[in-house]
Amino acid sequence: MITAFRRYLDTWLARVLFGVLVVSFAAWGIGDMIRVFGTDTWAAKIGDRTIEPPELQEAYQRQLNQVVRMLGGRIDPSPEMKRGVLDQALDQLISQAALEQELRRLHIVVPEAELTRDLLAIPAFRGPDGKFNRQAFQSGLRNANLSEARFFELLRSDAAQRQLVEPLRGASLPPDALTRAVFQFQNETRAAGLVELPLAAVTPPEPGPAAIQRWYDNHPDRYSRPEYRRIKAVVLAPQTLASHIEISEDELRAAYDARRAEYFTPEKRSAEIIIVQDETKAKEFFALWRGGADWAAMQKLANDAGAAPVALTDATKPEFPDAALADAVFAAPEAMVSEPRHSALGWQVLRVTRIIPGTEKTLADVAEQIRAGIMAEKAADLIYQRATKVEDALASGTSLEELPADLGLGAAAGSLDAQGNTMDGMPAPIPGPAELRAALAAAAFQARPDDVPRLTEVPPAGNAGAPSYFAFTLEEITPSGLKPFPEVAEMVKEDVMQDAQRRAQEEVAAKLLTAVQTGQSLEDAATIAGVAYRRTDVTGRAEPAAGVPRELLAPLFALKLGEPTMLETSQTFLVAVAAEINRPDPKNDEAGTARTRDALARELGDDAAASLAVALRTRAQPRINQKMVDSFVQP
Repeated sequence: MITAFRRYLDTWLARVLFGVLVVSFAAWGIGDMIRVFGTDTWAAKIGDRTIEPPELQEAYQRQLNQVVRMLGGRIDPSPEMKRGVLDQALDQLISQAALEQELRRLHIVVPEAELTRDLLAIPAFRGPDGKFNRQAFQSGLRNANLSEARFFELLRSDAAQRQLVEPLRGASLPPDALTRAVFQFQNETRAAGLVELPLAAVTPPEPGPAAIQRWYDNHPDRYSRPEYRRIKAVVLAPQTLASHIEISEDELRAAYDARRAEYFTPEKRSAEIIIVQDETKAKEFFALWRGGADWAAMQKLANDAGAAPVALTDATKPEFPDAALADAVFAAPEAMVSEPRHSALGWQVLRVTRIIPGTEKTLADVAEQIRAGIMAEKAADLIYQRATKVEDALASGTSLEELPADLGLGAAAGSLDAQGNTMDGMPAPIPGPAELRAALAAAAFQARPDDVPRLTEVPPAGNAGAPSYFAFTLEEITPSGLKPFPEVAEMVKEDVMQDAQRRAQEEVAAKLLTAVQTGQSLEDAATIAGVAYRRTDVTGRAEPAAGVPRELLAPLFALKLGEPTMLETSQTFLVAVAAEINRPDPKNDEAGTARTRDALARELGDDAAASLAVALRTRAQPRINQKMVDSFVQP
């Protein structure tokens, strides 16, 4: 057989066939490889730093998911939106790379001691004793999906950037003129003269059938039903998989033990303490204090005698400067002056002024919370396996009704509108998270009746947890249209009466406004019209004072003294005049002016830091592989 095959290979026919294969391989295979090797595969370069496509893809997808969630999951991002998100993600990566290069150029390094201080300052990594806890640290990294090496890389980068940026922030001081102007703007107060005309105060006559019919004919948009689409769907989500996942008591206990620090709040105490080196003085202080002297008097006596009066507020044991003193404070009864005690600090006389008991949640208290976390983790592993099986079944022509019952699928059928609501205005009862319902409704309104079902993935909210999936068939489309008059007759009648109320009060408000504009006071105009007038309390512009309608706040601060305005709210017409304007003098409030100056300094510092980032990016002269970047948003 092999000999015969070799003889065949030596014929002209075989040689021609192999020639054709070689030419084809050169044209299709090798040519493709040559084109690949001749094409740049990077997305951007900043100096010696290269941004590869996977890094850009991750940043782009993360920001795109955030945009989708901001849109409620109901609208698919347009190509223009995707392009904008991609450009923003790339710009952030380039700016970060330029900043890192500047840190290297300036040889800015982070000492290990500073890195340690930053680590110990993170509250989430502390145990019940208030000190760094390794278990809490590892639990936090797991929750954030970070390795220890990656965490320290981020911590070091953050500390280095602070060394570069903080001097800019510290040097950003606002001019005095700007500080005064902002202080006056923020602290200006006003009062208004006000007339309120509630719509409900008017009782209009009953409208006749002709008026009701005319209103219905003239306002068809108010009485139209939206388009509805009837679908049949299957859903694969962590919620539908719950009955397929078992969680043992041992797993609950292990998870509780690993995160125990999160469920413990240490006891806190507030105490007034006098520290003195002489025992005789300590006894004198004790007698005076126990005899009824208040803390202010004891502070003065202690200062005069060279002792140290100290007040600690809501402190845990580790926050006290001496372990023996902490033991004494946490052993003392509340509101009683304790006998003098001696420790390494000297003699102490103390009184506990407040006790905040510590709390500890037991496993029973947080079992459901822990169970939900474990359930989410297990569902994340299981859901991809099940999704693959569902996708394979649908691809082979299996209908939704024929999908296996053991895959953990939830089923839903019914009519919904583009917002995912049923005909009675309630959210459609679709199993799974809210973002899945929104995505399913959006997909249903883009589908055609003859579309075959396919599995669609829905990212989790906040990109945390497992995704969800759905597949559906479109069964029927109910077009939008005008509701029959008998169905909405009562609603139309109520709308006609509300319109009559509105027109009546608008007429009164317009007459009041005209009267004030022609020189009459609002109070006199209200008296003539037979409506109530009142003067509001003084209010600031940030939050209305009691009795000042929120809708009036912005217009009021735009008026000149005595100038009127008229506005409509959902239930009332308002006519108001600026009756009082108070602009504070910064010289009379040095503390408030200082706070304003500090806030402006922070904002100017942020602006300076942003300007630095732009300058570094410009100097770095990044190169962008536009063809590679464009491939991310090609249809």
